[in-house]
Amino acid sequence: MNVLNFKKKKSMALRYVVKKTVFGFDKQKTEKFVAKNVITNTVDFQTLCEEITKVGLVPSGVVKFVLDALIDTLNINLRKGISVQLGDFGCFRPGIKSRSQEVAEKVDSTTIERVKIVFTPGNKFRSMLRTVGVERQTESQKKAVTPAPFGGKPNPDTGSGEVPDPAL
Repeated sequence: MNVLNFKKKKSMALRYVVKKTVFGFDKQKTEKFVAKNVITNTVDFQTLCEEITKVGLVPSGVVKFVLDALIDTLNINLRKGISVQLGDFGCFRPGIKSRSQEVAEKVDSTTIERVKIVFTPGNKFRSMLRTVGVERQTESQKKAVTPAPFGGKPNPDTGSGEVPDPAL
């Protein structure tokens, strides 16, 4: 049963491929198969600014200025350990990943493996996630490059669905 009730096909659907994997916690190292998302394209910063200009009827210079200021302000507040709520967009908060220890006294800054930014989607994104279609990527779709909206650049990667970790 599909708990999230994803629709199998929609005009704008997320794509996935089936990948073979072995989970580290599985003592028998049994091979399993999982669905992995496929990134079909990437919108760069300049193209995003142009798209916002066309949708919001705001000059591109103003859009770039506001987005740059938003990034700088997020950076300042996250460095202070402050969670930043952006209305229906969502919430950014600092987080850490650390190694567990047997006793509390052994937990210190050396057990922290990395610092990260956690994003929790707001109402508009959660609504989109509840209604988005999902479809298995076909062989012909694997070979085709999805054009970017508004004349952006095509996706340069292999479509593996992996996103680089910005914290590394």
